[in-house]
Amino acid sequence: MAAGRPRSYGPGTMQRSTERILTTHVGSLGRPHDLLEIMREREHGRPYDADGYAKRVTSAVGDVVAEQVRAGIDVVTDGEMSKVSFLTYVKDRLAGFEPGAGEKLMPPSWQVEIDRFPEYYADYLGKYKDQVSPMMTMVCTGPVTYDGHDQLAIDVANLKAALADHPSVTEAFLPSTSPSGFGRNEYYGSYTDYLSAVAEALREEYLGIIDAGFLLQVDDPWLIEYLSENPATTPEQRRRDAEAHIEILNHALRDIPTEKIRLHTCYGLNHGPRVHDLDFRDIAPLMLKVNAGAYSFEVANPRHQHEWKIWKDVTLPEGKVLIPGLLGHATNYVEHPELIADTIELYAGIVGRENVIAGADCGFSSRASFHPEVHPTVVWEKFAALSEGARIASSRLW
Repeated sequence: MAAGRPRSYGPGTMQRSTERILTTHVGSLGRPHDLLEIMREREHGRPYDADGYAKRVTSAVGDVVAEQVRAGIDVVTDGEMSKVSFLTYVKDRLAGFEPGAGEKLMPPSWQVEIDRFPEYYADYLGKYKDQVSPMMTMVCTGPVTYDGHDQLAIDVANLKAALADHPSVTEAFLPSTSPSGFGRNEYYGSYTDYLSAVAEALREEYLGIIDAGFLLQVDDPWLIEYLSENPATTPEQRRRDAEAHIEILNHALRDIPTEKIRLHTCYGLNHGPRVHDLDFRDIAPLMLKVNAGAYSFEVANPRHQHEWKIWKDVTLPEGKVLIPGLLGHATNYVEHPELIADTIELYAGIVGRENVIAGADCGFSSRASFHPEVHPTVVWEKFAALSEGARIASSRLW
């Protein structure tokens, strides 16, 4: 890692809604079908055109940045065009793992819903056959180290090239996953030692994103997973596990200015009943313990739309920003700009207009799939509605 940090893209610290409500989203967007076809061959170990793949990723990043700008998004990203999912991309970036046999267990927040609605989820999970990457179990068999420098450098170069065509962009971010047990541990003496090694490895990716001049977004579904209903643990143990996760994540983020970090905390399931979702009131105080400058979370999901009220009781620390999700990532309805504006005003009225950036619930294609839950053409319309809603709210708030 270079000793000195290059000048950041744009101002160097996270922009705030000081003159108007800014807009952003969570990261992943639908990949074009021709790119998915090459990714599928690559992921299954079959021959593919490596040069053609690299060029198509670059052009896809250029296209999705242009679409974000056209829709009025202020804080943009690369759409995760190079990743097979927001999570399993780490199999190509962390050394110390091997493919393993055996069934992959569902996270607690998934399993409790599946057990309650088995018929529904039998159909829902069937759509994963459209993923380009096969489901696999990873097994840690050696020291975990970061081996993704080349892939990260490509992501950085592609986003910078795309941004060069759009000087009006307010800011840009790159997502990275939070530390977790990405597979079965068969090397380290304790699970804590294992997670600590994963965190140290991912820290290199975090620093690489910051050194490139982008905001770092840490995608963290694990906080909610640790806290979710699980018959194998007690509520006290779940709380201790969540606190330990926060400690490990903060250690991975040490010495990185918080104003360069966004945390996205998300629930595990997308389109479903979601009747077992935890109350956000029980999550927010823990979420705020993560050393980030901004916090992204679900709001458009109708299981959580009412939770704006919690911020009357939960104090947002000085200098922090909320990024409430005002676009649903699991429905093709396009939210009305007036509804978006009204919700922005609710949050701004409690925490202050300068502390609100309008966002989305989660990514729109967290897994590279030929059939994402929201059609890509609808996503652009949602983004335009978000931009218009922010404009309406800004006209009322300033």
